[in-house]
Amino acid sequence: MSSAWYELQGLSVRHIGGSRGLALQDISLAFEPGEQVALIGPSGAGKTTLLSTLACAHKPDSGVFKAFGTDPWQLTDAGRHAMRARLFLAPQTPPLPPRQRVVTAVLAARLPKWSLGQALLSLFKPADPEAAYRALSRFNLGDKLYSRVDRLSGGERQRCGLARLLLSSAQAFLVDEPLSALDPALSQLTLNTLQQEARERNALLVCSLHQVDLALAHFPRIVALKNGRVAFDLPREQVTQAMVDELYLGELPPANSPQPDEMAAKLAVGACL
Repeated sequence: MSSAWYELQGLSVRHIGGSRGLALQDISLAFEPGEQVALIGPSGAGKTTLLSTLACAHKPDSGVFKAFGTDPWQLTDAGRHAMRARLFLAPQTPPLPPRQRVVTAVLAARLPKWSLGQALLSLFKPADPEAAYRALSRFNLGDKLYSRVDRLSGGERQRCGLARLLLSSAQAFLVDEPLSALDPALSQLTLNTLQQEARERNALLVCSLHQVDLALAHFPRIVALKNGRVAFDLPREQVTQAMVDELYLGELPPANSPQPDEMAAKLAVGACL
């Protein structure tokens, strides 16, 4: 019997909404408990769709999909809801109620374990503000405990969403572009915190990143997507610069070519000669 927490064989998935054809095609992957995996690839490659599929939020169109040994789409709605309690999907822009206090938004991670009465009571008197403070502090946000969500910057909202992950009971962390609004120091802190939490729980961490250098520095396994297909799935030691250049061909300039600002400066100098 397989020990994988996720098994995908020949999986194809339509774009959310179903009107733009396939976002993922013929995907075959497996993820084990305790693995830490970076998803890389150009914009539109299918990274967000793959994470949504792993979170049982987006139904595959064809192929085999098993989570924790079961096809979640053959379960009842209640069974699928129970399975989702074992997962935590952290989108790039977390859906946090703008007028809510940060402490309440973070403690919402415990909603699957609370009764309706506990959930309603926590809206007026947070059930465990100390736990929310500890989670926020790990992302350097402890001073925002009682701030309103709509007073946070984009990067603070991202980290607030990730603090919810720390208070969840999830066994699989599915994290989409957590560094897009963060500076280098906060990016390192955020990745270190996510990876430490995953190690302590023996949880699976699958994280999509545009920062290839950070993916290679932090993650033992790299899965690359391009045009909705797996371009490569390798240990980081086997990923070469040529593979990365080919993956992003047409999106990023070659490593030694002038960047846009440099090119504009050269053209301006030339015009003055």
